[in-house]
Amino acid sequence: MDLHLNDKRVLITGSSRGIGYSMANAFLDEGARVILLDWENGRLTQSAEDFCRVHGNDRVLAFTIDCADTLAWTKVINEINTAWGGLDVAIANVGDGRGPQDALPNADRFAAAWHSNFTTSEETARATLPLLNISGGCLLFISSIAGLEAIGAPTDYSVAKSAIIALTKQMARKLAPTVRVNCIAPGNVFFPDGIWDEKIKNDPQLVELIIKSNVPMKRFGIPAEIADAALFLCSARAAFITGSCLVVDGGQTVSIF
Repeated sequence: MDLHLNDKRVLITGSSRGIGYSMANAFLDEGARVILLDWENGRLTQSAEDFCRVHGNDRVLAFTIDCADTLAWTKVINEINTAWGGLDVAIANVGDGRGPQDALPNADRFAAAWHSNFTTSEETARATLPLLNISGGCLLFISSIAGLEAIGAPTDYSVAKSAIIALTKQMARKLAPTVRVNCIAPGNVFFPDGIWDEKIKNDPQLVELIIKSNVPMKRFGIPAEIADAALFLCSARAAFITGSCLVVDGGQTVSIF
């Protein structure tokens, strides 16, 4: 299936590892040009070098940025405009599911979780929307099934991810038909140095029990499976899809009912 992504200009935040890295690789494989953004400069530089080695220097840009920083976004958007003349797809992927199991975490902790899991997405949308309005492009948020159901994830993280789903629906309704806005709610996705990798190292038997008990598919998802969903939602093949939240969780939220 031709997804018509060749030469599309795609911005992905949190793209130096895990789901973000996999999405960047998938879009490059489809012929797109990709802008990598991450706050960890060393890891971002290595990822950019990996992609340039395979796909060429002219198809990859990389910027170190705190995606919640409005002023930093101004510089990045100006440089993207100068280099590539615009943007077709923006994917807000930054997030951190680590946190306490308090029913209501203290105010500082809650604010920090909101900053990393919602404000980063909000500012990504604010910065990229002017360019997406020009190109008639699409905006994709990466949420979580923790934003859909009470599955035992940290409260602050879950509330922020729920807000992303609400933001998706509001923006989609109000930006149509010019810009499409969707989100993906992944379930438990394993990748090296991710949160589930940490949990496995701490208690592998407990993690195995959690996955086999709660996920009908009896396994973790992998980043490439989320990337495949992102490719479709950001492609011309999904031209009539906006305001949707695509759940990719091996049936976990289905099993709750």
